[in-house]
Amino acid sequence: MVHYSSRKGIALLLTLMFVIVMSVAVGYTLTKVKNASHILQREKQLYQNSMILEDILHILQNSRQLQNILGNKPIDSLYLFLSTTKNIPFKLQNSKVLLFISSARERFNINELNKANEPFVREYFSKMMVSNNYVNVLKDCMSKNQVKNRYNTYNSVIFDEHPYLFREYIASKKQLSIINNFYLNEYNDDNIKRIDFDKLFSFSGNLNENIDLNYATPEVLMLILNTTRERADEIYTLPKPFHFIKDLKLSADEKVALSKFKTSFFEPYIHIKIEIMRDKERSIISFDYDIKSKQGSNFVFSI
Repeated sequence: MVHYSSRKGIALLLTLMFVIVMSVAVGYTLTKVKNASHILQREKQLYQNSMILEDILHILQNSRQLQNILGNKPIDSLYLFLSTTKNIPFKLQNSKVLLFISSARERFNINELNKANEPFVREYFSKMMVSNNYVNVLKDCMSKNQVKNRYNTYNSVIFDEHPYLFREYIASKKQLSIINNFYLNEYNDDNIKRIDFDKLFSFSGNLNENIDLNYATPEVLMLILNTTRERADEIYTLPKPFHFIKDLKLSADEKVALSKFKTSFFEPYIHIKIEIMRDKERSIISFDYDIKSKQGSNFVFSI
């Protein structure tokens, strides 16, 4: 009979193997592109990034460690994996690579804003001293939440200033930055700067995503539980992984707020962020990876 401590030791060993395989593969890729001096610098970066991405996707798709997560005790297995592989550094001569792995369901997909959860979203921003106008501007940039009237008008004049801004849904951090800057300039509300949006919102056109309560940030807990930051921090530091609602020790009001959002205790999606630094140049690749389907999505490249 294999005891829990033994299983944990085996899992840690498998995680270490995953890190070693990733290190070797990325190191080999960087070696292949090192001597490509005849390629222009920007093209060289793109070439390097595409090769690294291809290798990392291949490793993820063939990783026994990731597939084992889907077996017995998946909640515990995923939590252990993400707890022990938060970042993997590589260094090869003039190149430095940092690989960050986290849950892809730790934040609230802002495009999930709807009639049921809107009062709690507004309450969150009110607690942060941001006016209701901000949520109205957000709604202007999501077709399903736009004001429906015969004059085809919006809550704000954001599209007068940014006529080519995407209006179907909020698709990226860059788009949100444009929205935030518009709000700041239009309403002179500096309180918007107090919010750490990197820990609050994710961006996807998929409206069937659940927040994984085992990884929800304090910012997200404050939002979906309609509570204070202090209370959110208290829940965030409770022993994990959570398996049931009772594990969060919620009040009746917090349970009501939580019921308005899509949540679960196991979401087999991981977020991969790759930072590549060489001399004074810095490139970033990020994407979400579905462990079950072995597919990547929401790819973002930045040079």
